[in-house]
Amino acid sequence: MGIMKKKTQSVSGRPSDAGIPQAFQNGNMITKISFFVFGLGNLVNRQIIRGLIFLALEIGYFIYLFSFGIGALGDFITLGTVEQGEVFNEALGYYEYTAGDDSMLCLLYGVITLVLTVAIIFVACMSGKSAYCTQVRKERGMNIPSFMDDVKSLKEENLHAFLLAFPIIGIICFTIVPLIFMILIAFTSYDHEHQPPGNLFSWVGLENFKAMFSQGSKLANTFWPVLSWTLIWAVFATFSCFILGMLLALLINRKGTKGKGFWRFMFVLSVAVPQFVTLLSMRTIFNANGPVNVLLREFGIIGVTESVPFFTNPLYAKITIICINIWIGVPFTMLSTTGILQNIPAELYEAAKIDGAGAPTIFRKITLPYMIFVMTPNLITSFTGNINNFNVIYLLSGGGPDSMDYYYAGKTDLLVTWLYRLTITQKDYNLGAVIGILVFVILAVLSLLTYRRTGAYKDEGAFQ
Repeated sequence: MGIMKKKTQSVSGRPSDAGIPQAFQNGNMITKISFFVFGLGNLVNRQIIRGLIFLALEIGYFIYLFSFGIGALGDFITLGTVEQGEVFNEALGYYEYTAGDDSMLCLLYGVITLVLTVAIIFVACMSGKSAYCTQVRKERGMNIPSFMDDVKSLKEENLHAFLLAFPIIGIICFTIVPLIFMILIAFTSYDHEHQPPGNLFSWVGLENFKAMFSQGSKLANTFWPVLSWTLIWAVFATFSCFILGMLLALLINRKGTKGKGFWRFMFVLSVAVPQFVTLLSMRTIFNANGPVNVLLREFGIIGVTESVPFFTNPLYAKITIICINIWIGVPFTMLSTTGILQNIPAELYEAAKIDGAGAPTIFRKITLPYMIFVMTPNLITSFTGNINNFNVIYLLSGGGPDSMDYYYAGKTDLLVTWLYRLTITQKDYNLGAVIGILVFVILAVLSLLTYRRTGAYKDEGAFQ
């Protein structure tokens, strides 16, 4: 009796609030066995359907494991041992291919098996917890829910779990598994020389990362300049659009500006045009024989046979790309900042004017701090988006002009466009995976450090 009271008192609140360690520590023998024989505690306490569901999941996993999973884990370790062969068929007079292992499938099936193993461990914990909750309910003399009670709970207190179950399964299948697969590729030799099934690739550990950072290697001589330009581009693209968009919004919203609706409509019209159409049009306008160079020749600014190398000179190309991005990005910022400006309390401006503050002081002390406070999270996401801004670079310059000093990269390539070249054109998937990991690490560190230092994070209600 004393043991029963001790177990009952160990659970505060509802039985379902008990944690997994608590369930394993304080549960009876049936509950502890339920961590290994799924659903046993539910079956013993006549929760037949719930117990059978747990048991079916366990049986299904072991059927998968013994029929396919163990072999998949073995292939995951080796990434295949038998290469595809070529045998001459004397009867037919031509060569035939013999089946071999596919390293990519070995890696993928291994990842799937590991994810399923983690999932079944989670189910084991849920089985033990469910058995413990039933045990506590029985000890307290509470009603033990039936299967119909479980179904009804999905419409009430467990509605969130029911609605989130399918999205979570989708995220695991279509986001987490591919993400793990991509990360693991960075630790293999999956490049243009190891294309399965004709050629197997293998685990190489940190060799790809060492090659990317080895001083004097062609990869390192490409990575650092591309990273530098990526950061420079992201800073200019983010803050030029923000500053000019904010100034444009201030100009349109000032009291003396007439036809505010017309000016907003004109800039919104440029936003309505698909971005890729604008970028391709700009590429045509600024190419060697485009309208801009033709006009420059007509006005005698350049020679008849000359042209300004907007996309063929590295410096000119970078400046041109930044300027075109301003044209595309400013209207978006103008729309965002217009809404923010209209929500700044008018009393702040009136009080500042009564105190004798001029327009520059009002802007510096009221408008700018308010804008930065509200827009900082947006600036962080814009900076992140610009680091991965594939469209602007690819559609304008294609990453060019190309350089023999770089490893399959051009002078205006960002990390993301270089990754595209390495994977789609060069088939160096391992190096592409390394760059993807590095981009994620850079963005995660910069975004988290910056956001945690902002007023929007430290003092959420400052401007309320």
